[in-house]
Amino acid sequence: MRIIANLTELRRVLTDARKAYQRIGFVPTMGYLHDGHMALVQASRAQSDITVLSIFVNPTQFGPNEDLSTYPRDLQRDEKLCRNAGVDIVFAPDAREVYPAGFETFVEPGELAKPLCGAFRPGHFRGVATIVCKLFNMVQPDLAFFGRKDFQQCAVVRHMAIDLNLPIEIVTVPTVREADGLAMSSRNRYLDGQERQRALAISRGLLAAEAQFREGERNVGKLLALVRRHLEKVDRLQYLELVDTDTLKPAQSPLGAPAALCVAAHIGTTRLIDNVILDPKFT
Repeated sequence: MRIIANLTELRRVLTDARKAYQRIGFVPTMGYLHDGHMALVQASRAQSDITVLSIFVNPTQFGPNEDLSTYPRDLQRDEKLCRNAGVDIVFAPDAREVYPAGFETFVEPGELAKPLCGAFRPGHFRGVATIVCKLFNMVQPDLAFFGRKDFQQCAVVRHMAIDLNLPIEIVTVPTVREADGLAMSSRNRYLDGQERQRALAISRGLLAAEAQFREGERNVGKLLALVRRHLEKVDRLQYLELVDTDTLKPAQSPLGAPAALCVAAHIGTTRLIDNVILDPKFT
């Protein structure tokens, strides 16, 4: 495994790979890796000849009162996990490599960035779209792998790739959960024991609604009400919405097209997101 911090070296190594007609898979991360990230690596290794994983905590996607300064970081731990998982290249640039002095050009996403997290985190998806576009230009992969837990992010990135004619296939990988159902997230480490138990209300509500959907429930109001009953244990519910997977507009009853049941909630001071996809074709 190679650890690269310099863009010039990264491009040199990957140019050699392209000359050898090797297929490049890319896993962009902010580090503090877990099994959800490793699932992305596994998917990349299955579909690519070379897997590049980036580690960069992107400042432009954090708001002024968010956790940029305290976001978990452990590069040595991450490198060990990557080596054990079979990553070929870890790209870990510093901020000056990514955002040079005088940087002022951003990618502005459209309507898909406005609802859900976009309504509560102004500028978040502007930062996400910008860093992903920059990393795509740095790595120039054939495929890029994203976790479905960040459902709206996947939608924004896929639309950006289409709009900007980026020759990259966006691959989404199902959410990886702990044994008790909690969606894996780097922010889970913020939770103390009691908060960790209360956080299960999110996944239990979503999975209960998913089970009802599989049994034939197609009423939007009833599915949302079922989740809301579970969410009484969270400290602050930011949103609970059932949206069309393509447009992110509110889904209508009876559900006849794929929809995403999405939650953002605070447990203590920790903000967690999760979702399940309800697709009539697979019930």
